[in-house]
Amino acid sequence: MLTLEIIGYLSIFLMGMTLGIIGAGGSILTVPILVYLFAISPTLATAYSLALVGATALAGGLKHLIHGTFDREAFLIFGIPSIVSVYLSRRFLLPAIPENLGTLAGIEVTRDGLIMLLFSTLMLAAAALMIRGKKNTEATDQNTAKPRHLIAAVEGLVVGAITGMVGAGGGFLIVPVMIWLLKLPIRVAVATSLLVIAAKSLIGFIGDLQGPQVIDWGFLLGLFALSSTGILVGSRFSKKIPTAYLQRGFGWFILIAGILIIGREFSS
Repeated sequence: MLTLEIIGYLSIFLMGMTLGIIGAGGSILTVPILVYLFAISPTLATAYSLALVGATALAGGLKHLIHGTFDREAFLIFGIPSIVSVYLSRRFLLPAIPENLGTLAGIEVTRDGLIMLLFSTLMLAAAALMIRGKKNTEATDQNTAKPRHLIAAVEGLVVGAITGMVGAGGGFLIVPVMIWLLKLPIRVAVATSLLVIAAKSLIGFIGDLQGPQVIDWGFLLGLFALSSTGILVGSRFSKKIPTAYLQRGFGWFILIAGILIIGREFSS
């Protein structure tokens, strides 16, 4: 058990590093780390993940917030719908799902099991986006096509609901939306993504505080110390490591992790 916890603490640090380097992806592993390495229930793990990912993203995006080196319009267009959606899903939708959902093809379906299956499906989608990549993302600031604000706002609602259900920051979905729909340069998209993740994750966590969840604040603060250190280290490396290579490598990693989680859930 002690060995698993040590691996868990190291994984939280690496999650922060990944978030600092590419502005996405690291948070997708937070819930599996909490569930499988710290033996925390999936429902509580999603709450911890929102707090941890939100605070870590805020630590990484603080300099962008102070210096204004992010896109305010994109933050409002995408962020506001996302914040509203994540709060409503954490406050009302998730608590309304019963613990036992019955049986399907002879398999008992529980809320925790459903959360992990949704999460693993999301991991596979994230892996596909990261492995596929986008060859011309650095040139998007020169793209003359008009930004699609309405579609981006709808995407914000959807990503917020996903965040609320599975506790992931959703940066792997936010960054592509910022680039492809709102026509932001990759670096500005990453900075804006961090602040959107911070806002909606922390607001979602507030929804949990109003519910029956019991929070271990000492444990949570310890994890935050590790993840925030990781994001600061990752930010220093972000200009030295080719983002495309790192993104694809991480994509393959979470693809394998997602498949393993699905296998584990169906075999248990």
